[in-house]
Amino acid sequence: MIVKHICSNRVLLLLNFVISYINKKIMKFKVTNNKNVSTVFLNGEIDMDIADDVREIVFPLIDSGKEVHLNLKDVQYMDSSGISVIIESNQRAREKNTKVELKEVSQPVEKVLAMARKFL
Repeated sequence: MIVKHICSNRVLLLLNFVISYINKKIMKFKVTNNKNVSTVFLNGEIDMDIADDVREIVFPLIDSGKEVHLNLKDVQYMDSSGISVIIESNQRAREKNTKVELKEVSQPVEKVLAMARKFL
């Protein structure tokens, strides 16, 4: 009986860990449009697990010729993958004769960008 109880507790702990990990890795976003400007409000973390999801949101907007504003006020964490998304978005926008702007950058993201600026 004790062994069964210990095993079920371990399964529950593992299940809780998996659920919290999945919930943590979900990037929430909202897109608003005003004339030729699309503002993408991102919420959560931008890391290598999420970077492709952000590209899938942003690149079609750029490809349609829109100016894209990335609102980062609710992004709590960003790694080098997020920096890559910003750089790639900016390069793509130049190719399409439009632009990408960062808006309301959160303090954690600003720290990462400030560090990156020292090396770029």
